[in-house]
Amino acid sequence: MTSIDHVILEVTDPAAADSFYTAAFGLGERIRVRAGDEPSAGFRGYAISLVVPQPCDVDSFFGTALAAGATTLKAASKSFWGYGGTLQDPFGTIWKLASAEKKNSGPATRQVNDVVLLLGVDNVKATRQFYADRGLPVAKSFGSKYVEFGTSTIKMALYSRKFAAKDSGVSPEGSGSHRIAVGSDAGGFVDLDGFRWEAVSA
Repeated sequence: MTSIDHVILEVTDPAAADSFYTAAFGLGERIRVRAGDEPSAGFRGYAISLVVPQPCDVDSFFGTALAAGATTLKAASKSFWGYGGTLQDPFGTIWKLASAEKKNSGPATRQVNDVVLLLGVDNVKATRQFYADRGLPVAKSFGSKYVEFGTSTIKMALYSRKFAAKDSGVSPEGSGSHRIAVGSDAGGFVDLDGFRWEAVSA
């Protein structure tokens, strides 16, 4: 199975960003930072989703992220699919915190079941084929609506850019750098929407 080993977030202050991500989420080497100051305005075309066991875990991560300087885009609440909300960190990355459960069965554990990179793209079908051609197996596909790939360590899914922005609670308009790179054994390349992938050892 193709592995997404980590994602690299490009920020103007790596030391501050590293402190934030450690305090807010504690994801270790899966989320890395490096210096980057390429112009970037508006929606960057992606969000990172943390899928957790219970609503109280969503609330726990929300609490530590907000205390560390994040801002709320969508307050955590119940929906037909579970419980969750969205926030934006001080460096521009959007985080979706979600649980499929609507009720707690115990105290918060701050366990993260899955880290999912959600890409908002211009053409879901074309980007699906682009990644399939590079060895990423398609695990789920709903036409031009949603595609999920069979990747390990960090999962990846595609939405349309417009839907991804709406789901995140922001306007779809944006320009400049995505300010993110994906470290994977799939190799180094740039996809149809300008997302950069960097090769890592298998």
